[in-house]
Amino acid sequence: MNPVVIHDPTLRDGQHAVRHQLTATALRRYAEAADAARIPVVEVGHGNGLGASSLQVGLAAVSDDEMLATVRDALRHSRMGVFMLPGWGTSADLRRAVEHGADVVRIGVHATETSLAERHLSVLREAGVEAQCVLMMSHMAGPDELAEHAARAVGYGAQAVGIMDSAGHFLPPDVTARITAIVKAVGTVPVIFHGHNNLGMAVANSVAAADAGARIIDGCARGFGAGAGNTQLEVLVPVLERSGFATGIDLYALLDAAELAERELMPAPPIPASMSIVSGLAGVFSGFKHRVVELAAAAGVDPRDVFFELGRRQAIAGQEDLIVDVVARLSSNAQGKDN
Repeated sequence: MNPVVIHDPTLRDGQHAVRHQLTATALRRYAEAADAARIPVVEVGHGNGLGASSLQVGLAAVSDDEMLATVRDALRHSRMGVFMLPGWGTSADLRRAVEHGADVVRIGVHATETSLAERHLSVLREAGVEAQCVLMMSHMAGPDELAEHAARAVGYGAQAVGIMDSAGHFLPPDVTARITAIVKAVGTVPVIFHGHNNLGMAVANSVAAADAGARIIDGCARGFGAGAGNTQLEVLVPVLERSGFATGIDLYALLDAAELAERELMPAPPIPASMSIVSGLAGVFSGFKHRVVELAAAAGVDPRDVFFELGRRQAIAGQEDLIVDVVARLSSNAQGKDN
């Protein structure tokens, strides 16, 4: 069987679904359960990564330092992962994460802005931790362009590189084409796939990625994540095993961890609800969901129109202020038609 490394961002991407309000107790409880299941990498942090706790994207209930210390103490077998977006986090945040015992550090950049990761990847290589780079909003670039940027990231020092389907926009053929091109471009460097479930395709897309040569696949317990959620981990693992990929994860313990996550981390498991489906079709970052719905309701405009307009403008994470502009413009247009 071909080995696949499972990377579990339940305690990071899941934060989006609860406005970054996971408590230290919840972090510890899930980390212990994931560790018992022998999940290789357990990622923790604010939903937008190191240094991102803010009024703009949400103040976390727990500081980065406490999150990292709590999860590090809970892990005996699993490695601890963290995530950083340049602009939110800094090299100082990376060094502090390493001091807290982070084993795997991902730098996330927009699909065509790999140069933003160069300095941070260098810092990580000097610190001696596993440095990864993920290209976000990857539906905004074709296979060849993504492959070119993935190769650049490897040149900057990334020891694994891949794509995030940040908007849950892909279908399996989209994933196959992109992962195949990246694998060809980076040779033996492990390739990553991180899916979202806006169109209900996250598990299928993840299997397509593995079939195309990806060797690091992400999944969250009960799909806990932004919008319609991430690839559902407790489904992904047995499906990969049935498909001929070895994960090394204890299935019963994994199912127990998923039960705990549903009970203690989330009000309800995410599903591809109406707004999430529209977000996926529009190709808009899933984390915009709450803000779009709130602002649209206050202005009396249809949030679906907001998502499609954001998609036309190719809005990306970090451009939350654009939601305000789109809502105001749609509201003004509607008032003009009424007059």
